[in-house]
Amino acid sequence: MHKKILLLGSGELGKEVVIALQRLGQTIIAVDSYAGAPAMQVADGHEVIDMLNGNELDAIVAKHNPDLIVPEIEAIRTERFYDYEKQNIQVVPSARAANFTMNRKLIRDLASKELGLRTAKYFYATTFEEFEKAVNEIGTPCVVKPLMSSSGKGQSVLKNEGDKKIAWDYAINNSRGDIQEVIIEEFIAFHTEITLLTVTQKNGPTLFCPPIGHRQERGDYQESWQPVAISEKDYTDACEMAEKVTTALTGAGLWGVEFFLTEKGVYFSELSPRPHDTGMVTLAGTQNLSEFELHARAILGLPIPEIKLERAAASAVILANRTADDFTITGIEKALEQKNTEIRIFGKPSTRSFRRMGVALVYDEVNADIEGIRKKALHTASLIHIE
Repeated sequence: MHKKILLLGSGELGKEVVIALQRLGQTIIAVDSYAGAPAMQVADGHEVIDMLNGNELDAIVAKHNPDLIVPEIEAIRTERFYDYEKQNIQVVPSARAANFTMNRKLIRDLASKELGLRTAKYFYATTFEEFEKAVNEIGTPCVVKPLMSSSGKGQSVLKNEGDKKIAWDYAINNSRGDIQEVIIEEFIAFHTEITLLTVTQKNGPTLFCPPIGHRQERGDYQESWQPVAISEKDYTDACEMAEKVTTALTGAGLWGVEFFLTEKGVYFSELSPRPHDTGMVTLAGTQNLSEFELHARAILGLPIPEIKLERAAASAVILANRTADDFTITGIEKALEQKNTEIRIFGKPSTRSFRRMGVALVYDEVNADIEGIRKKALHTASLIHIE
C-alpha cells in the first residue's frame, strides 16, 4: 500500500499530517506559496506555487500525477478539484466538501437551510450599504467575518455601531481569494466553544473524538483542552449534527466541527474538512490516536478500531509579536523543566504579529483537574519568547 499524495498547504497541521502518513509508508509532495513551510521540511518533495492560480495548480497535478490530493488550507482554486476527481484522483475528503467549506456562504446555507441545523441568525453583504442594513437587522454585538479566510483572519465582534466601517474594512481587507463578501452573524451567548473531531470512513461508521474545549481571540484559537465538560444531551446533539453535515459533504477523513454550547442547547458554528488547530492538543497523547493519525488512516481506508480518551491535556499557542525574517526562540529549556510538558516549534521561516510559531502541551491523568492543566499550559507558553 503505497500512495503518492499531494499536500496543498504546508503549515504546522500539514507537517503533522505528513509525519503520520510517512509512518504508514506514503510519499508526500508538500505545496505552498512560500519556500521553507513547515510541512516542506519533512515531506519527500515540495513545490512553491500560487494555489489560487488554476493553471499553476493544474500543472503541479499533471507533473506529479498523485493518487490523493489533501488540502490543508482554504485558499485554493478548489473548483479544479471536480476535474481531478474525474481523473480518478482521490480528493480529501471530496471535491464537494472542499468547495463548500472554503466558502462560509455555502456551508452555512447547507447547515441551516438544507439540513436544518441550529445556527446563529445571519446575513451576507457585498457592499457597505448591505452590511449596514444587516447590522441594523441583527443588532450589536454581532460577529463579522469574510466569507473566505483562514485562521480567523478578518473576523471581529462589532460591539458599537460607530465601528461599522472598521469591522467592514477589516473583513474585506483580510478576505482570501476572489470573494469580497462578508457574513454578519448574531452573537451567541455561549458558555463554552467546542470542537468535535469527526472521522468519516470509507468502510465503517462515523466516529467521534471526545470533545475539545477552546478559547479564541481575533478569531484564532489561543488554547484548547480535552476533555471538556459537556452534558450527555449536548454531546448527543453535537454528534447528530456533525454526522448530518459530514454525510452531506461526502468523503473520508477527519473533520473539525465547531459548536457553541449555550443554556438553550448546541449551535452549529463552522466546519473544517481537515485536522483542526484546536486538535493539536491530541499531540499530548489525549487519545490512543492523534487527530493526524486518524486523518491518515481515514483517507487511506485503514481500519480505526476505536477512539479512546487516555489523558487529560491542554495546549496553548506561542505567538510572535511583530514581523521579522531573523529571530531566535528562547525559553524552551525553562519550559521543559516542568513535568508532563512538551513543546512543538513549527519551524516557520518568518514571523508577523500574532503568527502562531509553536504550541505548549501539558498533560496529566485522565481524571485530573483540567482547569489546573490549562493554567499550566498557558504558563508554559509564556516562558517561550520569539526574539
